[in-house]
Amino acid sequence: MSDLKNMYKTILGDPFPADMTVRLGDRELVYRKRTWTLEGEEKGLRYGENPDQPAALYELAEGSLTLGGVTFRGAGKGLVSALTEEHMIQAGKHPGKTNLTDVDNGINMLQYLTAKPAALILKHNNPCGAAWSDKGIADALDKAFRSDRIAAFGGAVVVNRPMDKAAAELVNSAYFEVVAAPDFEEGVVDILKKRKNLRILHIPGMARLEELVNEPFLDFKCLADGGIIIQQSFRNRILSVDDFIPATAEKNGVQVAARKPTAQEAEDLLFAWAVESGVTSNSIIFARSGATVSIGTGEQDRVGCVELTVHKAYTKFADMLAFNEQNMSLYELKLKAQKDPALAEVLSDIEARTRAEKGGLMGTSMVSDGFFPFRDGVDAALAHGVAAIAQPGGSVRDHEVIQAVNEASPQVAMVFTGQRSFKH
Repeated sequence: MSDLKNMYKTILGDPFPADMTVRLGDRELVYRKRTWTLEGEEKGLRYGENPDQPAALYELAEGSLTLGGVTFRGAGKGLVSALTEEHMIQAGKHPGKTNLTDVDNGINMLQYLTAKPAALILKHNNPCGAAWSDKGIADALDKAFRSDRIAAFGGAVVVNRPMDKAAAELVNSAYFEVVAAPDFEEGVVDILKKRKNLRILHIPGMARLEELVNEPFLDFKCLADGGIIIQQSFRNRILSVDDFIPATAEKNGVQVAARKPTAQEAEDLLFAWAVESGVTSNSIIFARSGATVSIGTGEQDRVGCVELTVHKAYTKFADMLAFNEQNMSLYELKLKAQKDPALAEVLSDIEARTRAEKGGLMGTSMVSDGFFPFRDGVDAALAHGVAAIAQPGGSVRDHEVIQAVNEASPQVAMVFTGQRSFKH
């Protein structure tokens, strides 16, 4: 067993060169490998996605690119790739690929959430909880954590405002591997350093994320045969509630239109669509009052993703009741209830309340990263009390989908985004 544990402690040698040059036509982009001198030793990435995969981090150091009239992010605008020893306030077990890509995807989503203090908790490059709040970072982080307490274990915390003491205490109350912020208020780092293996990253560029919104980067996707696909990165067109498109459709000369969202519903749809930009497809997000309620990721069919996300909402709702009232997870409660009649009654009560509250989904706003090819996905959400929906639109059955929300009682709102938000 000790040999297996050592697998995660082994730091692989870095065989990658110090620089990398990419030539696109007559334009040349030069990337430099990022390493850090930690504990008197030069170190690159700890390892790649798995402990037996060597990896390297490169930062764009020279060159600029304009394609099709679109100017891409150039040198000198690095965030995660620009981390130096100074920014790595505490390296802990210095970062591997997953630690940095989690932080990177957090920043990717936060660029669309600059209007308020916002916090994300990520695991395996997907958000497990996200929230923004007028009350500050600590409140946003607390809401993000409560949206999926179990999945947050060992995750990365990324916030878009200087971290304060209240937020730091929340970080220390659970197990996280990474925390990243544009800055840290006085005394906060001392609190965070009580967790000696916590990676504490100071990324000053996160204070200027609104500057990056309309400036894409060059996105490389590698194929199993060594081939490379290059694409322009996703750019969110929904930057305010006014950017949503009214949901209308026509079939056989009959025009149908969905109810317009209320101000709160529209803001929740705006928030959830921003988070959607960082979620693996097919995906569905339920949100309410500026926080995610449930996030479904990586499914192959749309209705199946809705069903999965609903199931997760019920599970997380019941788990929070168990944790708040019994100081144990839902799974611990289920195990102990097998032998303890009193706890079996407690479990039964929690499950009954969860069903009555429909897993906390009543009144939520839902976003879908792709259109609904059939109304079944919408009907699956309506059965649990969703109040508003945002989706790309563009299906040949848009009229059926709109009819579904119009038939609901009370009538459910729907808007189109006019763009798909797939991420693979």
